[in-house]
Amino acid sequence: MSQLNNFKRYTITSALPYANGPLHIGHLAGAYLPADIFVRYLRLKKKDVVYICGSDEHGAAITIKAKKEGTTPQAIIDKYHNQIKQSFEDFGIGFDIYHRTSSAIHHDLSQEFFLNLYEKDEFVEKLTEQYYDEDFDQFLADRYIVGTCPNCHNENAYGDQCEKCGTSLNPTDLINPVSTLSGKPPVLRPTKHWYLPLDKYQPWLEQWIDEKEGEWKVNVFGQCKSWLKSGLQPRSMTRDLDWGIDVPLVEAKGKKLYVWMDAPIGYISATKQWAIDNGKDWQQYWKKQANADDDTCLIHFIGKDNIVFHCIIFPSILHAHGEYVLPQNVPANEFLNLEGDKLSTSRNHAVWLHEYLEELPDKQDELRYVLTSILPETSDSEFTWKDYQARINNELVAILGNFVNRVMILMHKFYEGKVESDTGTIELVNTAINQEIGNIYNALEVNLEAYRFRQALQNVMDIARLGNRYLTEQEPWKTIKIDAPAAKEALHNCLFIIGHLATCLQPFLPRTATKIFDMLNIGSLDFDGELVFNNGHQLNAAALLFEKVEDETIDLQLQKLQNKKQAVETEHQHEIIPAKENINYETFATMDIRTGTILTAEKVAKTKKLLKLTIDTGIDQRTVVSGIAEFFEPENIIGQKVSILVNLEPREIKGILSQGMILMAENAEGKLTFVAPVEGFANGSVVR
Repeated sequence: MSQLNNFKRYTITSALPYANGPLHIGHLAGAYLPADIFVRYLRLKKKDVVYICGSDEHGAAITIKAKKEGTTPQAIIDKYHNQIKQSFEDFGIGFDIYHRTSSAIHHDLSQEFFLNLYEKDEFVEKLTEQYYDEDFDQFLADRYIVGTCPNCHNENAYGDQCEKCGTSLNPTDLINPVSTLSGKPPVLRPTKHWYLPLDKYQPWLEQWIDEKEGEWKVNVFGQCKSWLKSGLQPRSMTRDLDWGIDVPLVEAKGKKLYVWMDAPIGYISATKQWAIDNGKDWQQYWKKQANADDDTCLIHFIGKDNIVFHCIIFPSILHAHGEYVLPQNVPANEFLNLEGDKLSTSRNHAVWLHEYLEELPDKQDELRYVLTSILPETSDSEFTWKDYQARINNELVAILGNFVNRVMILMHKFYEGKVESDTGTIELVNTAINQEIGNIYNALEVNLEAYRFRQALQNVMDIARLGNRYLTEQEPWKTIKIDAPAAKEALHNCLFIIGHLATCLQPFLPRTATKIFDMLNIGSLDFDGELVFNNGHQLNAAALLFEKVEDETIDLQLQKLQNKKQAVETEHQHEIIPAKENINYETFATMDIRTGTILTAEKVAKTKKLLKLTIDTGIDQRTVVSGIAEFFEPENIIGQKVSILVNLEPREIKGILSQGMILMAENAEGKLTFVAPVEGFANGSVVR
């Protein structure tokens, strides 16, 4: 039915969570719940599968957090690795191994990879100028540098990416860069690094990715094509850092492997450790086999922010090495929002997994159901607590739980829980039900193998809907008085529907499926298992599968989010943003700032943050591209008075020549407001 059936074994990975903070529901919806569903499905199909994950424990962000908390990077990764691992276990994500990149086996393998490429002359050695903090006497990693984004003018962009507009940056792209260590502008100094020549691999990558059209998700394929269209450039695989994996070269003393060189290799090192622990051959799950390139199917589950690394950089590393299989698919999800706003760890606007498990104990499957129902498979989606309540009460309780409970109660009421027949074993002989369930199984498998988990979950719920409809039509509580055999047959048919429901629920709601199998008093079934009841089979007692979620529970969670928001706002009110270094008056006097009026405004195509503005400066009318679309609708700012820097050197942004910059005030939460005269000053008035 699917090309997935062409493979002998399956290596499934979920993105390695970064060990500098806990997990939230956005992480689950992005890379872990979809993978767990898919792996459980493969196991029901009796496939040879290994599911790999672990903590990503290197990189500058961990050292930054350690400095802020006055501790060591090792203490940070130990704390969060243990917390993340426990949260996954408590939630029921079924990894075969949850490893960590600080392990010796991972360090060794990452260095082996580097040396393999080095000895093949795959790297390009470059002596480049990079930013150096003279006060701290060290080169600065990308995340230790902040400055103004050249694209959207966000003043807090990092040296590798602007988190407001999403533009990928180099530190030297930043306007007015500042070291986060000393708060001073860094200086450029020469340093040697080893670059992966992505431009060299571009022709191969283009051909390989073009072969994925129609197979990969449109959002993944589209992002890859966009990167390729822009033209790939060599990317440094080493960094001047004091935390990470040593570059295994004598001339590279003090340098570390770039975290995106070592992190994906963590999938392989984790598999090696799993193989050692379980007496397996790890190479079968990663390396090309002599006579069959299709022996192993590699699939990466990630969030959309990791597409470039898993679809371009890591495949290039594997291709350059030459011995490893390439990913068959990278079904990346988009982002999950929360209560009308973006999930934000810095603002504590999140539903943290460990807190959910503490506050709503034994409600793992309820969260799995809601998140699966709203997975951001090809576009961003949103979690709200009211929707959580509605889906549980109106679907899990009213449809699924209600059907199972009614049947079990009636079986115990009329037959003391015994499945009895005059014909021996009891099988589902209703042709119409068999056909409908068969159709549902087919649709379910098609959707699962196409990574359409939302639709697949609805296929499973269709079995519960079928059961409710059939039970209502047959009315065995009435017909037992006038046609006892028909009533018994109807309830037996319902038991078979429940059995199929439990079987298909296993990838999605594993705890619930186990409860149903326990009530039926049978072992769990795979997709090829035969469901029969022996004559006289005894059912176990009926039990409620789900409880209604009361308003009080939802109100408490909403109030908790509100309290967090207020706490952050209060904290930011007292937060003093340090002043920049002094400049002389002559420097200030070179800036020509005028009052103006916005005449037209429109969104810039294929961007989320940018508006194209036409502004009357009093001198002329000019075009300005500004990163304010997140806060203002174009039609609402026509006529808005602004202050504009008119002698800023023009810059092309998204193909539009921007001739100036409007002044905005930004609060600690990142919200913007116009800096404008309060009285009716004429356009062109000088701001002094």
